[in-house]
Order: sequence, then C-alpha cells, then structure tokens
Amino acid sequence: MQQDKQPDYHPVVFRDRAAGYAFLTRSTATSDRTIEWDDGETYPVVDVEISSESHPFYTGKARTVDTEGRIAQFERRYGSGEAAQGSGGT
Repeated sequence: MQQDKQPDYHPVVFRDRAAGYAFLTRSTATSDRTIEWDDGETYPVVDVEISSESHPFYTGKARTVDTEGRIAQFERRYGSGEAAQGSGGT
C-alpha cells in the first residue's frame, strides 16, 4: 500500500459551543485553531453546530406532533365526517 495515499489520521477536539461540550477523538479533519486539552497537550479544534449534547433527539427535548389535537382542529373547522354527509342524502 502506498503511504502517501492515506489521509493523516490524528487526535482532534470537536467542540459544541452551544452546549459547552467538547471531546477528544481521532479524525482526518483539520483546523488552524488549537486548544489546550486536559492532559496539557495542544490539539486542533473543530467547532460543530450540533452534537449529541445539544441535539433534540438525544437530549429528550424533541417535539412530538399532537395528532389528536390536529384532528380535533380539522373537525372543528370543517365538521366531522358524519355531520357533513348526513343531511344531503336520499
């Protein structure tokens, strides 16, 4: 295998500024900015908009759709199915 074909795989800190969360992992991502980590070493830092600490699905703050409320709203606006069909027949 040719050595120059593989990307550089090195330690990188990913930081979620919205949640105040950062973690050290290995990646091929690069950055000009650096951060001093807890171990005293300096690593490149990549800022991300969403991580598992701020994503609504993982934090349990995901919105649920109120389907019953939507059906009731539709029926109030347009009438229920039986009432709308009942008076126009033979």
